[in-house]
Amino acid sequence: MWRAKQLWKRVFTETSVELKLLREKWKLLLAGLIFQYIHGLAARGVHYLHRPGPTLQDLGFMILPELGRERGYISETLFTFLFLSFVLWTFHPFVYSSKRFYTVLLWRRVLAFLVASQMLRIVTFYSTQLPGPNYHCREGSKLARLPPPESVYEVLLINFPHGVVYGCGDLIFSSHMIFILVFTITYHKYGSKSLIKFFAWVIAIIQSLLIVASRKHYTVDVVVAWYTVNLVVFFIDKKLPEMPDRSGGSQPLLPLSAKEKDGKFREDSKLLNGNSVDAADWRPRMQANGKHEDGKHMHSESALNGA
Repeated sequence: MWRAKQLWKRVFTETSVELKLLREKWKLLLAGLIFQYIHGLAARGVHYLHRPGPTLQDLGFMILPELGRERGYISETLFTFLFLSFVLWTFHPFVYSSKRFYTVLLWRRVLAFLVASQMLRIVTFYSTQLPGPNYHCREGSKLARLPPPESVYEVLLINFPHGVVYGCGDLIFSSHMIFILVFTITYHKYGSKSLIKFFAWVIAIIQSLLIVASRKHYTVDVVVAWYTVNLVVFFIDKKLPEMPDRSGGSQPLLPLSAKEKDGKFREDSKLLNGNSVDAADWRPRMQANGKHEDGKHMHSESALNGA
C-alpha cells in the first residue's frame, strides 16, 4: 500500500512537471508529429510514380537469402519491438525515481532528428525512382502500380497501415533505419544501462540485415541511412540546447530561463571574485591594491592609521 502511494505520488508529480514543459514546447512537438503524416503522404505519392522492373544487382541480395512472403514478418516484428521499447523507455521517469531527462524535451529532440532525416529521404526518393525489390513491387503484382486516385481524399488518407506496409518506390534511404538509428543514438546518450546500449547497436545491425533479407530495401538504402542519420544527429545535436541531467538531483525542477541563468551566473561570479552574495557579510577583506574593504566603504591604510 505504501509503495502504491509513493508510485502514485511520483507519477502525479512528474506529470505536473511534464505538463508545464508541454505547454511551453507543444508547438514544436505538434509540428514534428504533423511532419510524420507529411512523410507518409510523400511515400504514398511516390507509389503512384513507381514502375516495376527487373531487380537491380545488389551485393546484399547475393549474400543474404530472401526471407520471402512467409518469413517477411520477422523484420517487421523486430522493428515493432524496438519501436515500442523505446517509446516506453522515454516515459520511465514517470515511474522510476532515477530521472535523467524530461520526456517532453527528449521527444522534442527525437522529432527534430526524425524530421531532418525524413526531409532528406523525401528529396532522394523523389529524385530517382528505383524498381522495388520486394515481392509486392515486382512485375506482375497488383500492388506494384497504383491506379490514379479517384479523389483527393484517397491520397490524403494514405491507406494506413496497408499503404505503409505495401508501399513501393520510397527506397533511398530506409525509413525503418531512420527510426532505429535515431532511437539507438538517443538511448546511447541518455540511457543508463551499458549492456542495453551494446545490445541496441547489435540489434540495429541485425535489423539492417533483416531489411535486406526481406527485400524491403536495397543494400544501398540501408548503407546510406547509416551514415546520413548519424551525421544529421551529430550536427543537429550541436545546435540544440543540451538537456539538463536530472540524475544528480541538483538540477531545478524545470530548466532555468535566460533571466534565471543570468542571475545564477552573476552570483557565481561574485563567489569566484571573493565577494559574498549575502549582503549581511561585512567582514573586512584585503584587496590586491593594499586597501581594506569594509562593507561598501573603502579606506586606505594610511587613513586608518591617521584615525
